[in-house]
Amino acid sequence: MLQGTGSDVGKSLLVAGLCRAFARRGLAVRPFKPQNMSNNAAVTADGGEIGRAQALQARACGVAPTVHMNPVLLKPQSDLGSQVVVRGKVEGTLKAADFQARKGRLLGVVLDSFERLKAEADLVLVEGAGSPAEVNLRAGDIANMGFATAAGVPVVLVGDIDRGGVIASLVGTHALLPPDERALVKGFLINKFRGDVRLFDGGLSVIEQRTGWRGFGVAPWLREAAMLPAEDAVALDNWTARAGGRIRIAVPMLSRIANFDDFDPLAQEPDVALTMVPPGRPLPGDADLIVLPGSKTTLADLAFLRAQGWDIDLMAHWRRGGRVLGICGGYQMLGRRIADPEGIEGPPGEAAGLGLLDVETVLLGPKVLTEAAGSERTTGAAVAGYEMHMGRTDGPDRARPMLALEDGRRDGAVSEDGRVLGCYLHGLFGADGFRAAFLHALGGEASGRSYAATVERALDALAERLEEHLDVDGLLAAAG
Repeated sequence: MLQGTGSDVGKSLLVAGLCRAFARRGLAVRPFKPQNMSNNAAVTADGGEIGRAQALQARACGVAPTVHMNPVLLKPQSDLGSQVVVRGKVEGTLKAADFQARKGRLLGVVLDSFERLKAEADLVLVEGAGSPAEVNLRAGDIANMGFATAAGVPVVLVGDIDRGGVIASLVGTHALLPPDERALVKGFLINKFRGDVRLFDGGLSVIEQRTGWRGFGVAPWLREAAMLPAEDAVALDNWTARAGGRIRIAVPMLSRIANFDDFDPLAQEPDVALTMVPPGRPLPGDADLIVLPGSKTTLADLAFLRAQGWDIDLMAHWRRGGRVLGICGGYQMLGRRIADPEGIEGPPGEAAGLGLLDVETVLLGPKVLTEAAGSERTTGAAVAGYEMHMGRTDGPDRARPMLALEDGRRDGAVSEDGRVLGCYLHGLFGADGFRAAFLHALGGEASGRSYAATVERALDALAERLEEHLDVDGLLAAAG
């Protein structure tokens, strides 16, 4: 089990790289994260949803993702509460304090899913969440040492040297762990080192001397990470726009933005200048396309969008002849009205939409969780992805659907002039043919690269870098 000295130390990426490294050695490998918190989720073939990171890790193993790889998923809906998903299905919404009081009852579910994965694998790589040093949250813990102790899993700690204080974070974690949990730790590794790793030899010695734990190596800054889907919206804090592309695409960073990896294939196109616009900044006036992304709380994020003045920017863009695309929650916002009569995403209520599509949405269950494929109706280009939403959308513009799906359904809507489009399908830009046709319609050209092949090459390169810089044999031996 890889546990971190804090959040965002790179555990997800390291597990993905090690999954691919061990799979390349011929082992049957499975990823597992007992408890995740993320609005970046993926649909599984068994009809549930799990964290996007675990879906990527499953891909690194060469297997299809299942709900057992992430049995507890928390999807934040506000600063105080989250939707709780257990084995892929929504169980309800809890405030953070209520979840802390109830999480211990989920340990049995977590251990059962772990045992199912163990039964089909030579090796299970477990990813922790947050830090085991958060002793104030230790009671009922299922994410770190609470799970490791119950399952008898050896632990390796990950420290992030890029943020600074890595020696103190590892030595401090050692000091805060009780003796029985400290004994589960087989060693540590350092992540995100920039420059000559030999410069940290003295630091490794200090940590080993102070803790008695062995070092498994120093992983460099992994540039391959830029080609892989990020786990959570924290990655957007360091977003850097690609300069020089002819096609200017802007995406407002909503407060509860979800499944923003929809845009990864666009970001990797040389002819695209993709800008993720943070709060406090206007949407660029020279954009060719504005995309409203998915949201975990559509009504709240519609209010957030208006509070930023982005609705004014969007309407000005549209009046100038610009194009607009909405995906999932963004599609719902483009309509005339959104209603949440049962309070599925927050307090019951409704609001006027942006009015660029003649449709209305009512947020009702059950939640749609399904993989889907079909074609974009204007170009006939193939698309594939997944649906993950609670809303039901209808109205006159639905007579012009954006997508025709293989199961006979029609998804989305297109405005009468063709400049405003919306659909529920996440992942559609991962389809190379559709992406090429879409960019051509905007006046640009696609690179011709296969996005799927790019991800596979990045996973292979990641595995090779970890084999080079970490004691991978030692990690396998520590796993028993």
